Amino acid sequence: MSNLPESLAGKTVSVLGGTGPQGRGLARRFAAAGLPVVIGSRSAERAAATAAELAAATGGDVTGADNPGAATAGDLVVVAVPWEGHGELVAGLAAELTGKVVVDCVNPLGFDNQGAFALAVEEGSAAQQAQALLPASTVVGAFHNVSAVKLEDPEVTSVDTDVLVLGDVREATDLVQDLCATIPGVRGVYGGRLRNAHQVEALTANLISVNRRYRSHAGVRVTDL
Repeated sequence: MSNLPESLAGKTVSVLGGTGPQGRGLARRFAAAGLPVVIGSRSAERAAATAAELAAATGGDVTGADNPGAATAGDLVVVAVPWEGHGELVAGLAAELTGKVVVDCVNPLGFDNQGAFALAVEEGSAAQQAQALLPASTVVGAFHNVSAVKLEDPEVTSVDTDVLVLGDVREATDLVQDLCATIPGVRGVYGGRLRNAHQVEALTANLISVNRRYRSHAGVRVTDL
């Protein structure tokens, strides 16, 4: 607990979609770092089951709730749901997320026989869609390009990647950069305002192509920092 940045002291992180690979992987790492974590899911029972597994695996403080309960409980709320359900979920939680920092890591991707590709989003990106639906929250884009396989693997002691953090409020992007740094081997790098989230979300399609070709779990590093 003493290793947590001062900015995160006493803060709870909720992960909506915390029973899916990306959400579960992030929750595992946050719990291992000493942050209280609430797993959110459409099913409170499934959330509780995942939370119990992660608590046993990490020795951390992990609980489960339905998505509204998790949104209410978190000081920072990570959205890690499939793109197909993103808008409906976020819009339905506007009241619970009022005044909070919402970390959106959703990638609007399609898949066909040629592989993954970026989808056009009316608002510009998933992060911008979230901000449009949550005018009383501060949305930050982050964790788009991090391998769920590496996050979930307890044998991986260093995830070894940078995370591009996008947002319009400096205090919020600084906080999310601190959150990134709680994961061993991860560095949060400010990547611009929220309007620049599209290409970071879309880059995941390129990384999926890299992974397929090279049988890897590739990440991104920013040089000269």
